Amino acid sequence: MQVYAGQCADAPMDNQRLVLVIQQSTMSPAVLTPDEMNSIESGAWFSKLSPALRSAILSHATVRRLADGAALAARGSPAQEWCGVAHGAVRISSVSLSGKQVTLTYAEPGTWFGDIALFDGLPRTHDADIHGATTLLVVRKPDFKLLLLEHVELYDALLRLNCRRLRLMFDQIEDLNTRPLQARLAKQILLLAKSYGQAKGDELHIGLALAQEDLAQLLGASRQRVNQELKGFERDGAVRVEPTRLVVLSRDKLLALAEK
Repeated sequence: MQVYAGQCADAPMDNQRLVLVIQQSTMSPAVLTPDEMNSIESGAWFSKLSPALRSAILSHATVRRLADGAALAARGSPAQEWCGVAHGAVRISSVSLSGKQVTLTYAEPGTWFGDIALFDGLPRTHDADIHGATTLLVVRKPDFKLLLLEHVELYDALLRLNCRRLRLMFDQIEDLNTRPLQARLAKQILLLAKSYGQAKGDELHIGLALAQEDLAQLLGASRQRVNQELKGFERDGAVRVEPTRLVVLSRDKLLALAEK
């Protein structure tokens, strides 16, 4: 296993940051911690692949550990990698007409992304940056193409993955247009708790550090309105708001709020 300081391949030269990368030869299985490997193997998509395909993907992957804020890819840059999140999060964002960075979603542990641009050959559609210390499994473009040639199953698996993404996108659009902010916020907190929740007694601490502005961007709302709703959740005993994270006090109360 090689340890070196490097730059993220998909980021433009004027926006690349020096990061510590732990890289392993693509000729041997990727080395992850037990928790990281569990996140990959238990992922909703990866876990449904055949043992042969799962093994092949891991054999072609390298482990990359990145610090918070590292640039992974920039909108308009050529696609060079397919990534799976083993730990941490990747923030997928865009820039508004006013020049403000707007968060669209976070790629969570067990999520694979970057395949669309490798398929159609077009540039990356969004910016991708590391949110908190993050571990990725990275498959380079030539190896991705080789996997497709050697494992026809991967085509069907990626088709199903993109169908799921499309369904989720339609669900989000429907929620945005038909559900009040209170319900959407409760639903978002439940999703974060499912992906990043850490049980401490009767409480569920969300391990992903998010400011209220981050939550507001995810929901397409203002920070002020999100702050008002969170205060209401606190009064109801559903959550506790800490400086950079949320603590779920009652999942049942959040479920009730999400259904309103």
